[in-house]
Amino acid sequence: MAVHSVGRRELPLTHAKLTQHRVDFLKALPALPRASEAFIALGTTIKVAGSEAAFRAVDHDAVVAVAQAARAAGATRLGVVSAMGADKHSRIFYNRVKGETEEALSAMGFATLVIARPSFLAGDREALGQPLRGGEKLAMRLSRILAPLIPDNYKSIAAADVAHALLTHVPRDTGKQVLLSGSMRA
Repeated sequence: MAVHSVGRRELPLTHAKLTQHRVDFLKALPALPRASEAFIALGTTIKVAGSEAAFRAVDHDAVVAVAQAARAAGATRLGVVSAMGADKHSRIFYNRVKGETEEALSAMGFATLVIARPSFLAGDREALGQPLRGGEKLAMRLSRILAPLIPDNYKSIAAADVAHALLTHVPRDTGKQVLLSGSMRA
């Protein structure tokens, strides 16, 4: 088995079975190698993107483009990281875009579509070259203190737990599945 990653920047890891493809999501994606499964964990924030339009270009347009490229490469199973609160009818722009993206992916005809809707993602962003978010750090600290009072679906969750859930469900499930944080916890 081979693993191909498609991203805006190269990941700080290597493996004999990993081939990294650096792409500009604002341009047409190159054809992807044959695949049976695809996983998308692509996203940004409005603050990092700089505008709502730039956010939509990543969290909707680029995600949909990668899914289309995966379908064209033969993938019949897709796992995607979305967000808690995703709803195409939401008044909150972020949640609305996530919901619209989920709807677009649902219409693509994947035999399996597993949508992970995590709460706050916990992980070492700095090690991945991602910006540190002050507000998120504070929310993570508070969530640890208040953990006994917070329902499972709203507690922060390790990014590794989300990845593990997708790697478990995508190969075995059929149809559309939506995983919330509480069900993804290791």
